[in-house]
Amino acid sequence: MMKFQGNHILSVSQFDREAISRILAISAQMTPYAMRQKRCHVLDGAILNNLFFEASTRTRVSFGTAFNLLGGFVRETVGQENTSLSKGESLFDTAQVISGYSDVIAMRHPKMHAVSEFAKGSTVPVINGGDGANEHPTQALLDLFTIQSEMTRFNKGIDKLNITLMGDLKHGRTVHSLSKLLSLYNDVKITMISPKALQMPDNVISTLTNAGHEVIVTDEMEGNLACDIIYQTRIQQERFASKDEAELYRGHFSLNKEAYKQYCQDHTVIMHPLPRDSRPEANELDIDLNDLDNLAIFRQAQNGVLVRMALFALTLGVEDKLLQHEKTITWHTNKTK
Repeated sequence: MMKFQGNHILSVSQFDREAISRILAISAQMTPYAMRQKRCHVLDGAILNNLFFEASTRTRVSFGTAFNLLGGFVRETVGQENTSLSKGESLFDTAQVISGYSDVIAMRHPKMHAVSEFAKGSTVPVINGGDGANEHPTQALLDLFTIQSEMTRFNKGIDKLNITLMGDLKHGRTVHSLSKLLSLYNDVKITMISPKALQMPDNVISTLTNAGHEVIVTDEMEGNLACDIIYQTRIQQERFASKDEAELYRGHFSLNKEAYKQYCQDHTVIMHPLPRDSRPEANELDIDLNDLDNLAIFRQAQNGVLVRMALFALTLGVEDKLLQHEKTITWHTNKTK
């Protein structure tokens, strides 16, 4: 069994199916705390340093929220220009210093493999919040948790899943990591819809085909959306050499209610890692889908808190002590579901 306590979470490649099941089970146990039905101070006194050297809203805030909900304190650094890295300090030196101030570190960096490089100098667990176009392991785990949760409504599971990945699959680190996790399951069908220039990297496709899964690579929406899950991604403008180059592909694969009714099944669930680009020229997921029960994008974002709470509990070795540190909520909240 994978040992979580004291270890870094850097890549989905660390996980086998047993480890994933453990993470998803602990995540589900976090629901009453995330929904403000109870509170838990199992990490009272612990310190998370949130180091985000690339723009982020949901990931950064949900890491901090997850730690706070377990009773811990959060220190944040946003933007590389606000650190000694801008003065030439190495990632190793930064890690040596910051880990001395911390019990755990969450980090995002625009450079591929930079989080792993940082982790070599850290004396406390480091959790990868996204490293360039490489990986986003916590997003992949919350995506998997969401798939499991959404499919339960239709008496389906992750095994035998029929999923369509659509959009910028070349630069979308979320779909890279999710695909690697899906390779651990059985009889999954993955349809990959993208412009030819933005197709999924060959190594990710090989991981899936070598695991025995059916993979379809196409640039056509029609006939390829009658599936269990549609996972839409935005054009990753920040990964292109120029804004003009990104504009060449913007808006090619837009999904609205009319297209949903025409091409999808009644139970097809729509996912997106957010932010979705709502500008008219992009319109990847139309706002007319907002009242669709199967639009899971906001439930998906909330699930990020559950999964990150679970990872903090596991890496700090308190996953079996939650009930001992429960208390009742003393304030009013509208989170009743």
